[in-house]
Amino acid sequence: MLVGTPTEVKNAEKRVGLTPTSVRELVGRGHAVLVERGAGTGIGATDDDYLAAGAGLAADGAEIYATADMVVKVKEPQPAERAALREGQVLFTYLHLAPDPDQTRDLVDSGATCIAYETVTDPFGRLPLLAPMSQVAGRMSVQAGAHALESAQGGAGVLLGGVPGVHSGEVAVIGGGVVGENAIEMAVGLGASVTVVDRNLDVLAHLGARFGASLETMYSTTTAIEHLVARADLVVGAVLVKGDRAPKLVTEDMVRSMRPGSVLVDVAIDQGGCFETSEPTTHADPTYVLHDVVHYCVTNMPGAVPRTSTHALNNATLPFVLALADLGVKEAVANDPHLRNGCNVVAGHVTESAVAEALGYEHHDPVSLL
Repeated sequence: MLVGTPTEVKNAEKRVGLTPTSVRELVGRGHAVLVERGAGTGIGATDDDYLAAGAGLAADGAEIYATADMVVKVKEPQPAERAALREGQVLFTYLHLAPDPDQTRDLVDSGATCIAYETVTDPFGRLPLLAPMSQVAGRMSVQAGAHALESAQGGAGVLLGGVPGVHSGEVAVIGGGVVGENAIEMAVGLGASVTVVDRNLDVLAHLGARFGASLETMYSTTTAIEHLVARADLVVGAVLVKGDRAPKLVTEDMVRSMRPGSVLVDVAIDQGGCFETSEPTTHADPTYVLHDVVHYCVTNMPGAVPRTSTHALNNATLPFVLALADLGVKEAVANDPHLRNGCNVVAGHVTESAVAEALGYEHHDPVSLL
């Protein structure tokens, strides 16, 4: 199989779909790999590194899309990239289709097989290809929120950890999954006063056992969220519903109730956001102020730390990339129900149930289409 990796074109996105180490694994199994020149610059990987691993170099992304049997990326394809996809080609990347009807329509029209990292599962029902970036985003959410709380950034001028004789900042984390747990770890480490809400009592028990008296846990209800948001200096939205839009758990009225200069960080923005007042932002212009509250809603947060993010992501994606290359997409998907769950669009049809329901498409079984 010819596997291609283009340079990412989304704003400030420096991650890359394949590292030289991953390329070497593919080449060692007899596959050809084509990498766009300069694609690895953001992670410190030179074109010579890719050549040494056995890859060929493409002059531009157009060559990748025109020749590769499978395109391995990081972020959802932008409009020009979607227009270059072709029937029968495999696209393996993050997609986040439920809140993005334009992208979904373009992928359906392309005829390509589009497999989303964020809906691939494991035997325990977890999302192993989303987890590494959720870990990064969770940790970054507190880092970004702490910075946004500085008065020069429009924040209230609160130091999350406080100092002796001064209260520490109040952090509310909505959702106790991978993002939430990593956000809690950072916030607790800074010395903040941290509360998490979740509807899964087992999750709350796990977090309570791990963090002890450093963390307050609450069952998630509208009343609990109202109370926490009103008193918080920083609110981290860490809600995820596999393949579907994020629920709007923080209403605009709740945002109005917050103290001026408080900060919202919406890690769920890739899935439409879990705050009613959230709008996507970029690393170039990451925040805006609404109702005197600073909003940080960057859609590719881990892209700010591309070296860490790319290597963490490749550790998780490489086994699936190898399976697709070794077996071909039809056999790989038929043999692995967890990879099958990653199929979002196949041969002009939507094959992820949550996406189909969210956007009004008929749901199809990917195996029958392949």
